[in-house]
Amino acid sequence: MLNWIWLSFLLIAVIVGGFTGKLPELTKGAFETAETAVMKIALPLIGLMAIWLGIMRLAERSGLVQIIARALQPLMRRLFPEVPPEHPAMGAMVMNMAANMLGLGNAATPLGLRAMTYLEKLNPNPGTATNAMCTFLAINTASIQLLPTMAISQLALAGSQNPTAIVPAAFAASCCAAFSGVFTAKLLERLPMFRIEATAIKPLERQETDLVEEETEIEKISAPPLTRTGRISLWLLFFSFGAMFFCTAFTSQTNALLAGLNTGLAFPAPPAEVADRGPVLRSLSAISILAVPFLLTFFPLYAALRKVKVYEQFVEGAKEAFGVAQRIVPFLVAMLVAVRMLREAGVIDLATRALRRILDLIHFPADLLPMVLMRPLSGSATQGIFVELINRLGPDTLVSRIAATVYGSTETTFYVLAVYFGAVAVKRTRHAVIAGLTADTVAVIASIVICRLMFA
Repeated sequence: MLNWIWLSFLLIAVIVGGFTGKLPELTKGAFETAETAVMKIALPLIGLMAIWLGIMRLAERSGLVQIIARALQPLMRRLFPEVPPEHPAMGAMVMNMAANMLGLGNAATPLGLRAMTYLEKLNPNPGTATNAMCTFLAINTASIQLLPTMAISQLALAGSQNPTAIVPAAFAASCCAAFSGVFTAKLLERLPMFRIEATAIKPLERQETDLVEEETEIEKISAPPLTRTGRISLWLLFFSFGAMFFCTAFTSQTNALLAGLNTGLAFPAPPAEVADRGPVLRSLSAISILAVPFLLTFFPLYAALRKVKVYEQFVEGAKEAFGVAQRIVPFLVAMLVAVRMLREAGVIDLATRALRRILDLIHFPADLLPMVLMRPLSGSATQGIFVELINRLGPDTLVSRIAATVYGSTETTFYVLAVYFGAVAVKRTRHAVIAGLTADTVAVIASIVICRLMFA
């Protein structure tokens, strides 16, 4: 399916660009995007992946991944019945989903790429997406958002009186999107046109062999249980971050109490947009701030207490980043160039003008359409449209809040597909595109309905 989608993008862009006289801009944009895909996306991604793949390797060697996967085994077995329950892919997918929910995109992508690498080891047909891969991609393109930080930040910068008002709406809309994405993936995998032939499925004994090989590799460096000193060290770490969480989330109350006691001590005040939030939102914000430092501290410490050679294993995991980035580049260039050509040709603007009257009939805000059409294709372009919209209409209008909710509860589906499938050289994506776009569509509809109920 991705073959036809990509080809149609190119043909439509060239044909429309010819009629609108924008072929020079189209050509320039294609070459600029090709350079951007390599120099500003793939290369910086190597550094991020090196950090998180190194941390992931420490989690594997210390047994943390298996512990996490075992704790969520009932849910994960229902979502991914093809994946052995104890396989490291389960833990990697759980950590990816947790990072997405907290808005930690820099951590979520490398962890997701690691999970895709594990899933590829169970793939009976290299080059063809498995059911588990399609379901995992649907979850990634429709991740539940506890705190849509980017949307909130843009509203605050535009002068919103209450930028965090969209948090409940974004959470509800993203829950609807996640459910619809998983449901669509599970439904489509049963259809004859997307079903994998029974003869092509990897035999169970081969899966078990892969699992044994993976476990054997981990057992080579596995460590004894934590000692009493090790447990005390971990409790001290938890206590330290708990204290920092309290200070970050409840600074204003803490300062007021300290001022009343006249102790002369005070914690630094939080930003205005954080201080104005309720206790729940301040807590979520504090979790987002402290999550990365905690992970970067906890995983190495736990591995060290399990007698894992943390520096050596971190470096071994980080080495994988270069190979992953090298595999991603061709897929990334192909998809981003096609999307840029569509944009430069004026296809999005033409579609907006053509559909405006129909949208008015169904009470769909026409000002929202350019952002909705661009969202699955390009994150940076969507952000530009979003910023222009809230500055033009005002950050606290109904349309702006709907736009912020859509921005916070949807994902750049084609970018995610290009990066994740490109990392494992999957060319036949089966029903992953449909599941991702279905989730985006449901998120948009849910955003409009929920925001009209909350803010109209």
